[in-house]
Amino acid sequence: MATGQLFSRTTQALFYNYKQLPIQRMLDFDFLCDENSNFVFVGRETPSVAGIINPGAEGFQKLFFGQEEIAIPVHSTIEAACAAHPTADVFINFASFRSAAASSLAALKQPTIRVVAIIAEGVPEADTKQLIAFARSNNKVVIGPATVGGIQAGAFKIGDTAGTIDNIIQCKLYRPGSVGFVSKSGGMSNELYNSIARVTDGIYEGIAIGGDVFPGSTLSDHILRFNNIPQVKMMVVLGELGGRDEYSLVEALKQGKVTKPVVAWVSGTCARLFKSEVQFGHAGAKSGGELESAQAKNQALRDAGAIVPTSYEALEAAIKETFDKLVEGGKITPVKEITPPQIPEDLNSAIKAGKVRAPTHIISTISDDRGMLGTFDALICEEPCYAGVPMSSIVEKGLGVGDVISLLWFKRSLPRYCTQFIEICIMLCADHGPCVSGAHNTIVTARAGKDLVSSLVSGLLTIGPRFGGAIDDAARYFKDAYERGLTPYEFVEGMKKKGIRVPGIGHRIKRGDNRDKRVELLQHFARTHFPSVKYMEYAVQVETYTLSKANNLVLNVDGAIGSLFLDLLAGSGMFTKQEIDEIVGIGYLNGLFVLARSIGLIGHTFDQKRLKQPLYRHPWEDVLYTK
Repeated sequence: MATGQLFSRTTQALFYNYKQLPIQRMLDFDFLCDENSNFVFVGRETPSVAGIINPGAEGFQKLFFGQEEIAIPVHSTIEAACAAHPTADVFINFASFRSAAASSLAALKQPTIRVVAIIAEGVPEADTKQLIAFARSNNKVVIGPATVGGIQAGAFKIGDTAGTIDNIIQCKLYRPGSVGFVSKSGGMSNELYNSIARVTDGIYEGIAIGGDVFPGSTLSDHILRFNNIPQVKMMVVLGELGGRDEYSLVEALKQGKVTKPVVAWVSGTCARLFKSEVQFGHAGAKSGGELESAQAKNQALRDAGAIVPTSYEALEAAIKETFDKLVEGGKITPVKEITPPQIPEDLNSAIKAGKVRAPTHIISTISDDRGMLGTFDALICEEPCYAGVPMSSIVEKGLGVGDVISLLWFKRSLPRYCTQFIEICIMLCADHGPCVSGAHNTIVTARAGKDLVSSLVSGLLTIGPRFGGAIDDAARYFKDAYERGLTPYEFVEGMKKKGIRVPGIGHRIKRGDNRDKRVELLQHFARTHFPSVKYMEYAVQVETYTLSKANNLVLNVDGAIGSLFLDLLAGSGMFTKQEIDEIVGIGYLNGLFVLARSIGLIGHTFDQKRLKQPLYRHPWEDVLYTK
């Protein structure tokens, strides 16, 4: 491995298995990055993440690069991503332990990929060995498995390395220092970044090789690499008990391959206090014999020439002493400190912290899908609600579709007779045969091979003033005439003078001696259950007058529903006059027809699909061709 620097300010990565937070942390670090020239922050010019790989998905993900929102391409395969971003030579793998090996090997086989970081723990050891062998034979670098990654201060970082932006600033990782650091533990890396920043000019590069038994690269691999980087003046190593990785560093020190000061400590000295073998947090952190003990490793490193303190508590002091000697000897010129820029805060976090307030874009008063209903700091409901009523309550009380409509449309629980009436209207209006315009459109569309939604919508689009849209108008005109005290004669003749047909009156088939059974059922239910049917009775009086003119001018189902809905709203005592006017004006009643007829239109779609009906073509003989 050896060679030198892995990353730079122009390094770009491909991120496998999209995770929003690690990517955003990388981009926020880009904003902080400073090359320490002229003591002016310049930041990275290009985002450190060139592309995202999400198997089976393509498109873009929106993220922030400083104050600018950017779209990072998403690719469905590793091969496609590498072809699209040939300068991205780092592969950051956030796949699970089940697929991390296969995806990492696929990345290593790409000629553009030079470094692969495997975040997952628990990758099978046989798979890891195969990855290591392939990487070494092809002069590539594997960091991990079970790693948090690595960082080059002021240049590039992998995923969640070094944690939050606050921690990065505290550890002075926004600009390069003089110390190369390598550790097995990602969590302890954060501790050491902080310690090193307190007593030196900070990290130049830091790597966590991972805590598995077989890491893709070793402590000595990175120390030898640091030794070849001119900007690195000293190295810090944090090992741990278990395995024999540290002994390769011992050999490198003995052979004189490392020419810069190395401060080292191997954690796990407390293992001797236990009577049996101890397994610590990492898979590789267990003592399998005296040579693998922390004490033996520390002594071997000390004997080889590394600076090894007497305890972990003394490690920071040893680092400081080594650094100070290098400064005194003129080998290090301490970095002049400047204040890093402020990362723009995300709106959501600023709102939660009470720093800003932002207007909402949508208002909803009928439902809450957040799983709670809050009144200031009190939680009333921990599940989705309709108009404040928990869904579980709706089911437990045996409420029906009419009750749900009353909550979502009228924002209140209406009496049972009202919700039953709504359900009856839906049942009676669900379908009126295949010949009406809505059903005809749906059938033609379904036979054209279109999907359910397209077929349904084609039928719904015919609903209007000439088909199914008369319920609101019937209610509006009957209400106005009744409240103005017009006689049926005055009402009908007044409409005639205006050239307006009376909505809700007239039928192509039904006659005075062959009434619409649906109308009779609605009237019977209302007379039985409604407190008052004054609007319906007025509509019946209008029908009596219109029948004197023509036998087909009967009260149709639109007129019956329109007039009876007025009685429902007025008689329930739950609506003000203003609310009733608003309900009629908005189009609530036509909503009933739209909802009901959707059931039939869906049925016609399924019917045609089931029957495998061919494309419909209207017959020539049914068309009048004329000039």
